[in-house]
Amino acid sequence: MSKTKKIAKASLETMYRVFTIPEAPNSTLGRIDQKISQNLAGFLQDHIVAVEKDLSEMEKDFAESRIPEEPVFVSEQTQFLLDKLVSQSVHTASPSFIGHMTSALPYFMLPLSKIMIALNQNLVKTETSKAFTPLERQVIGMMHRLVYDRDDAYYHEWMHNSSAALGSMCSGGTVANITALWVARNLCFPADSVFKGVRREGMFKALKHYGYEGAAVLVSKRGHYSLSKSADLLGLGSDNIIAIPTGPNNKIDLQALRATCEELRDAKVRIISLVGIAGTTETGNIDPLEEMAAIAKEFNTYFHVDAAWGGPTLFSNNYRHLLKGIELADSVTMDAHKQLYVPMGAGLVVFKNPSTSNAIEHHAQYIIRQGSRDLGSKTLEGSRPGMAMLIQSGLKIIGRTGYEILIDLGIEKAKAFASMINQADDFELISEPELNILTYRYCPAWVRQALELADEERQQAINDCLSRITKGIQKTQRARGKAFVSRTRLNPAAYDGQACVVFRVVLANPLTTAEILQDILEEQRAIAAEDLLTDRMDELRHLCAIPTAKAAAS
Repeated sequence: MSKTKKIAKASLETMYRVFTIPEAPNSTLGRIDQKISQNLAGFLQDHIVAVEKDLSEMEKDFAESRIPEEPVFVSEQTQFLLDKLVSQSVHTASPSFIGHMTSALPYFMLPLSKIMIALNQNLVKTETSKAFTPLERQVIGMMHRLVYDRDDAYYHEWMHNSSAALGSMCSGGTVANITALWVARNLCFPADSVFKGVRREGMFKALKHYGYEGAAVLVSKRGHYSLSKSADLLGLGSDNIIAIPTGPNNKIDLQALRATCEELRDAKVRIISLVGIAGTTETGNIDPLEEMAAIAKEFNTYFHVDAAWGGPTLFSNNYRHLLKGIELADSVTMDAHKQLYVPMGAGLVVFKNPSTSNAIEHHAQYIIRQGSRDLGSKTLEGSRPGMAMLIQSGLKIIGRTGYEILIDLGIEKAKAFASMINQADDFELISEPELNILTYRYCPAWVRQALELADEERQQAINDCLSRITKGIQKTQRARGKAFVSRTRLNPAAYDGQACVVFRVVLANPLTTAEILQDILEEQRAIAAEDLLTDRMDELRHLCAIPTAKAAAS
């Protein structure tokens, strides 16, 4: 006789249970909780499927658009998540996942995240955050001190000062950059006796009042796409994020920057901000920040540094000199969910001047009142979680010296991997690592020799073929799930700026070893020799005037 399936029903009693009674330790969710707490690596290894599944297939598991009329049991939903979501997630904590800026988390972040979620504080207002508000201000103060290094008296005066803010906490680098340029725009077009300010009257009247024909933000062509979003949102227009050329080292060309500033000044275009990059997304390079600060001062404009990736390099006594000049910036973006090893959704911007953030201050009588110590009046986002708790925990548990070890390890590992690539006959290093990001491509020695002898047209044809092969290797390696490197498109100076698809590697996971890196190269080498790339390799040999396997057989 078959058992009757138990059906979940919504009632006042079950709603009370959902809010007050935890899942039993031997329930599906209870067992998962225990396994994650005891052996996170094992849980991820057991439940994430390595082989890639087509997205259109996964969409079938999430095709229902109707909200269920009746509830399902927690165990049923948990099993669904295990089978359909967890299994097809990305194993970002894997030491062979070296393609993006997402890495493993310290173990303590998991139980601390539970505390943060359970408290469910809303940092928009002290009435919903209490002790989290001074904690958030402390974290911003700590990061401000990392960048600007003022004395104890300075932070005693400003860190908890209700009339100012040393920075703004947000969900990531995009919002941090938007916040910085929002401040820069408002400072450029302030109120006076006639004009109420751009924040009230808008860009059209601001430009007319101050006698400008337009407004622009200048950044290297390696600038993050969030800056274009900023221009769109702030009414500048994304066309007015002006990309300045970079030199062979992927750093902004200072001569081109100065020339562009002069052209804009002569055309009566207000330069709202120069943006320096401290750790470009694609290559990890750092702009000459000190020189950019001097140009910003010369043209009387705001200087912002996007250090979402490279900012934590300041923890390292061995490498902090790479960011020389960052302390001259009016504001600096950093992402805690990158090299501070905090879960996703934590970024911040710090301001050199504590009163700078007043340029974007907004109030509401029912929640964000004048003179309150909370930072909700000076943030783009309203409701936001207490992620500052996790950042503070990382800063205290790992400490400056701990972060220094992690930063140094990543940079030195990138240098070692670059050396490994240079010693390999069939790979070519494209960008030397300045921090812990590098790029390279599949390019056998006989191809490099042919490239040196080829004219521009043939060189372009060879590079196009290499790009197709590199793309094929990257997609195949990703699909097989043993390892992952990302890819991007660069214009190396060695090939006169011709477009080349390259592998991109980010070495932030302290668990990634030299053996893993060697295995990644071996797998890429093996894929290049497989039948699936035979036609492309034959095309490459033909372009390089090397007999193909087919020609030799005939």
